[in-house]
Amino acid sequence: MELKESTFLITGGSSGIGKATARAIINKGGKVAITGRDENKLKQVAEQIGAFPIHADVGNLGDIEKTYTSFLSNFDRLDCLINNAGIGLWSELTEINLEEFQKVYNVNVFGAALMGQKAARIFQKQNYGNIINIASTASTKGFEKGTIYSSSKFALRGMTECWRAELRKYNIRVMLINPSEVITAFFSSDRKEQEEVESKLRSEEIAHIIVSALEMDDRGFIPELSVWATNPKN
Repeated sequence: MELKESTFLITGGSSGIGKATARAIINKGGKVAITGRDENKLKQVAEQIGAFPIHADVGNLGDIEKTYTSFLSNFDRLDCLINNAGIGLWSELTEINLEEFQKVYNVNVFGAALMGQKAARIFQKQNYGNIINIASTASTKGFEKGTIYSSSKFALRGMTECWRAELRKYNIRVMLINPSEVITAFFSSDRKEQEEVESKLRSEEIAHIIVSALEMDDRGFIPELSVWATNPKN
């Protein structure tokens, strides 16, 4: 895929992996729209990196239609959806409740699925497109207190395989990226970016992988990539 002049829609693009990926693609000449829940932060980041802001919450299913309406009003086509928005809650099995499940699944599973559905309809008509789902190494192996989060990423991984089987005949590449722990605002309750730790992954490493996977010639694609820190000291 040639990134220059191509169009991208990145959910959860105002911080962390989404922001780093948007910046990397823009630096390659791509045209990028980012979504985010915090409108002020979204606008500031969009201005900073040169992206188009769409104030929307993937967990609010009504915002998905709004996202695509806004995107297609400002771009002549869509070449790639990057399903990056995600949240997590961590509780032991004996403590979890349905409300927590619904909150996480609304974003990580249902929101991602409906964002993917709308992108797929566009891509089928143009017989071309790319979908990248950002999952986690937690989609390959569970962990203590990971029932809600890990299962949501297992679901995203399974959906990715289904989409791939359905969409390849339309020249649509569907790829899954599994980051290990990344130093972002993800684990911070106040959504502030964490300080960099030299031995742990940064958002830039994941952005590099996403860009590299996309830049492969359209005749081929990488179904799934996992990224681990080399020696993640505490």
